[in-house]
Amino acid sequence: MSTHTPPPASGLQASDLQAALPRIFAPWIVDMGLEVLSCSPGEVSLRLPVKPAFVHVGGVMCGQVAMAAADTAMVLAMMTELGEFKPMTTVQLQTSFLRPVSGPFCLIRATVLRRGKSLAFGSIDILNPDERLAAQATTTYALL
Repeated sequence: MSTHTPPPASGLQASDLQAALPRIFAPWIVDMGLEVLSCSPGEVSLRLPVKPAFVHVGGVMCGQVAMAAADTAMVLAMMTELGEFKPMTTVQLQTSFLRPVSGPFCLIRATVLRRGKSLAFGSIDILNPDERLAAQATTTYALL
């Protein structure tokens, strides 16, 4: 009989991740206003305000903002998996847009699916305020 051992707790709290944003990311990412809501090893939940600067002529949040938020969320999820920030780079980010983000904010939930020695894989859901899925992304990161 095999038993499953849960991953060790990273010790990182949502406040630690929030404080790390300006230390790790470019100023324009910080200016997006991401708020870390919760985290656990390999997972993070964020809230992103839909600012007027993020909305295109169609009246909905542009895809570039969604992809930047997804990429940022996955780096934070990787931090909870690793216990700290370690250099990594995005190898692949694929996003499917299912419905527009048109509310005053969206929710971002990132999960590390698998972490190896040199590569990590993740999934990110971007949800409208009613928690209906608006976009879904998959990522691959090279751990440096």
